Amino acid sequence: MPDNTQTPSSTSDLDASDQSIIDRMLRDDGVRTVDSDTLISEVQKHVSDALEHGYEYSTTLEESDAFLRKRVLSRLKLVVMYVDLVGSTDMILRLPEDRVAIIISAFAQEMARVITLHSGRVLKFVGDAVLGYFVADENSLSAAENAVSCSTSMIDVINRGINPILGKLDYPTLRIKIGIDFGTCIIVRYGADEQKSYVDIMGPPMNIASKIQSHAPPNKILIGHDVYKRLHPTMQQTFSQVVWKNDEWSYKAIGTDEIYKVYEQLARKEPGRADG
Repeated sequence: MPDNTQTPSSTSDLDASDQSIIDRMLRDDGVRTVDSDTLISEVQKHVSDALEHGYEYSTTLEESDAFLRKRVLSRLKLVVMYVDLVGSTDMILRLPEDRVAIIISAFAQEMARVITLHSGRVLKFVGDAVLGYFVADENSLSAAENAVSCSTSMIDVINRGINPILGKLDYPTLRIKIGIDFGTCIIVRYGADEQKSYVDIMGPPMNIASKIQSHAPPNKILIGHDVYKRLHPTMQQTFSQVVWKNDEWSYKAIGTDEIYKVYEQLARKEPGRADG
């Protein structure tokens, strides 16, 4: 458990380069958009093939590993994302082990593919969780927006891509929880071998993104204040600040006595659906 006074990201103002970009931009052209219908169609084909033929996904970690290995001991500004699968216990109890393995592998690889489509990288898979990051040294604004857009696409992939395939087979449907934070991290290598020793990322946003994710309701996106303030105002309007009950969130911003603010994405209106 990280110390409350050391773990969360800072609530300090944007640096000068980020602020100058805000002043110039209506929308940043570095923000990635993805054709959602094409993506959903591809996901359904991948998952169907995996369940029918035992298709093995190819790994997506090599590019990230090479990127980090060249930057050992470097400090990078990153937007960090934790994506955790909800309901895997129900699957384990209901389905044969080989079916569970295929579903979780398909889930992880499709989430990883969405990350790469939004200019992010996949750090690792941990059980039924996926950890991704978006390099923000050059432009933390587009990195933050790419991460949020990526998260929205992930929920869409689950709801419209993976779950309809699982539903046809009477398998349990999937839900996810997503936590995102921003800050400076350091790249570490555990061992002397420059090519084979394990490489990882350490830093406050790694800890806080994990903590934020653990408080997220199913199929919800929670972001830290340092991500929120880097979003375009139109995207900020899709979030509201979380009001915590009692002491369920006690993490303070670095260098302050203020509780670190967390924001939840508002429910999206379904296309063609009237209010009321």
